[in-house]
This record gives sequence, structure tokens and C-alpha cells, in this order.
Amino acid sequence: MALLFDSRSARLRPAVAIATLIALAIMPLLTPPLGAQQLSDRAKQIGHKFMCMCGCSQVLTECNHVGCSTSAAMLKELNQNLANGGTEETVTQAFLQEYGTKVYAEPPKSGFSMVAWTLPTIYLVLGTVLVIFVISRWRKRPATADTGTASAGSVVSPELLERARAQAARETED
Repeated sequence: MALLFDSRSARLRPAVAIATLIALAIMPLLTPPLGAQQLSDRAKQIGHKFMCMCGCSQVLTECNHVGCSTSAAMLKELNQNLANGGTEETVTQAFLQEYGTKVYAEPPKSGFSMVAWTLPTIYLVLGTVLVIFVISRWRKRPATADTGTASAGSVVSPELLERARAQAARETED
């Protein structure tokens, strides 16, 4: 009887070992990464207005650096401020004091930052006006009188033309 038990357990050992290895391999995929936190919808919405300060040039809620401690700390601070009753303005002011204006994902639409919003439109309009002006000037330019005919100074004598043809023929012969 003991012999049967030993042979059955010997057959089960590889199967148990494989199942254990598969479970251990899948477990990290099922657990959230360290530092991951559930953000409220409001925190995600406000987080899209800021840049991650780790240097990745990505929006705060979309920083994809593995283990980015900067975005995790910023999101934690954002979530805590909102949980403590903070408004979007107070969170924005706190981030501005800590990181400066470079924390904005896009420049605010007020004050001197309005220049960043208006200049592209102004340049587009000025460029269009300039192109229309130049094209209209080209179209109004009078056509030259000698169009299609050679002017007196550019007439080539038949002897000179024949000499040039002969020289070209000599130089291209192989």
C-alpha cells in the first residue's frame, strides 16, 4: 500500500510544481502596482491640467514611467487636497507654489499667457494677408513687350551657332 502512495505522489509533484509556478507568475499581473491608488473622477479631471514634473513631458495622470515616484506623489497630494475639501483653485495654487508655472499642461487663458493663445492666430492672419498681397502684385505686373521673341541683343549669328554645334559634336565624340 505504501508503494502505491509513493508512486502517486511522485507523479503529482511535477504537476503541483508547475501549477505553483504558473500561479506565482500570474500573481503580479493581478495585483495593482505599488503606489497605485484609486483616483476620483474629479482628481483625474484636475490631473489632466498638470504636467508630471519627472521630466517626461507627459500629462500628470498619463505618466507612463514605471515606478515614477514624482507622479505618484503629485497624484497623492492632489487626491488628499480634494479629500480634505479643497477646490480646483486651491489645488492649482498649491501646485503653482510648489512647481511654478511649468506645472501647467497648457497655459492659462488669462493675463500675459493670452499671448500664447493669440499669437498663432495673428501670425496666420498676417501670413495670409501677405501671401494675398504678393500674389496680387505679381498678377498686376505688366507683361514684357518682347515675350516670345528674342531681343536684339540676344540674337546669335548663324556662323557662331554652327561653330558651337561643331565644337559640341567634337567634344561628345567617343
